[in-house]
Amino acid sequence: MHLLCKLSRHSRSFALSRNPIIRHVSSSSINSTIMSGEKTTSPTSLTSGPTKSLIEPGKCQFTADFQSVPLLERYVVSKTSKVLRFGVPDTSKALNLSTCACILAKADLPSKEGGETQAIIRPYTPISTNADIGYFDLLIKDYGVVNGTTGMSHYLCDTLKLGDTVDFKHIDFNVKIQAPFEQSQIGMLVGGTGITPMIQALHAILGDGDSNKTTNNVSMLYGSRESTDILGKDLLDEWSQNNKDSLSVTHVLSHEPQDSDWSGERGFINEALLKAHMPPPSAGKDAIILICGPPPMYNALCGPREDKELGGLLKEMGYEASQVYKF
Repeated sequence: MHLLCKLSRHSRSFALSRNPIIRHVSSSSINSTIMSGEKTTSPTSLTSGPTKSLIEPGKCQFTADFQSVPLLERYVVSKTSKVLRFGVPDTSKALNLSTCACILAKADLPSKEGGETQAIIRPYTPISTNADIGYFDLLIKDYGVVNGTTGMSHYLCDTLKLGDTVDFKHIDFNVKIQAPFEQSQIGMLVGGTGITPMIQALHAILGDGDSNKTTNNVSMLYGSRESTDILGKDLLDEWSQNNKDSLSVTHVLSHEPQDSDWSGERGFINEALLKAHMPPPSAGKDAIILICGPPPMYNALCGPREDKELGGLLKEMGYEASQVYKF
C-alpha cells in the first residue's frame, strides 16, 4: 500500500443513531427474504447514521480462497443502481472487513450472448459496517448489456436471483488505507459508485458519537451524471447536515438536463472546484486526498489508476504523490 495515485436538509428524515447498533439477520429472516422480491425501500446501510466499528486487517470472514454466499435481498435505490445484501459464511458474526478494504466477487458469465463462459472477477467495497451481523451490503450500478455481453454489474443487479450464491474472497492486496486517519484535512474526489470506500471512511471519521471528537475535516467533490442518480445522496446530505463542522459535500453533475431546477455545480470536477474545496498542497503531511471513480476521472485528475507517479490536475496544482491516495 502506498499514498500515491495508483490507485464521483431534505424533508425526509431518518432514524440516524450516532451510536453503534448491532444489526442481526436470523436464519428465519434469511429464508423469508429469499422468498420475497426486490425492495423499493432503502436499506439500513443507506439510512443509518455513521457507525465506527473498526476491525484490524486479517480478520475478514472471506479469505484468499473463494467462498459462496447467498443473495438475501436486493434494493432498488435509483434508476440505474441497486443495493445487494449478501450473507456471510458465519451468519452469527459480522463480515469483519477493515476500513475501506474491498472484496472480490467472481461469476462465470458468457463472453457473448450464447458464447462460452469465462470467470469474471470484480472488486467491491461494502457500504455496510461491522455492526451488521450476518450480512453485508454492496452498492452496485447496473451498466446493462454492453455489446451483447452481460457484465458483472448487470448479472448481479438483474440476472442473479434471491437465494442464488456468488463467490467472494479477500486478499491482502485489497487492504486499503486504515482509520484512524492522521491527517486533519481530508479531501475526497468521487465519481459514481466510487462513493463506496468514501462511505466506509466517513463511518470511521464521523462514527464516534460526538462530532466534537472528530479531528478530521472532510471536503468531498462528488461527480454524477444527473440529480436523479446521485448514489447515497440522502445519506450524505443528512451526515453533512449533522456534522457541519467536519463534513461538506459538493455535487457536480455532468449531464443534468438544462431545464431542470438543479442549482448546484454542473460539468466536471475542474481546477476551480479543486482550489475551492480541496485542502491546499501547502498543507503537506497534514492533508490527504482520496480518489475513487471511473478511469477518465483518474486520468484527468491524477493520472491513470495504475500509475505510481502522480499526474493530471493535482500534479499541475502542486500536490505531491504522498498526498494522494487512489482506491
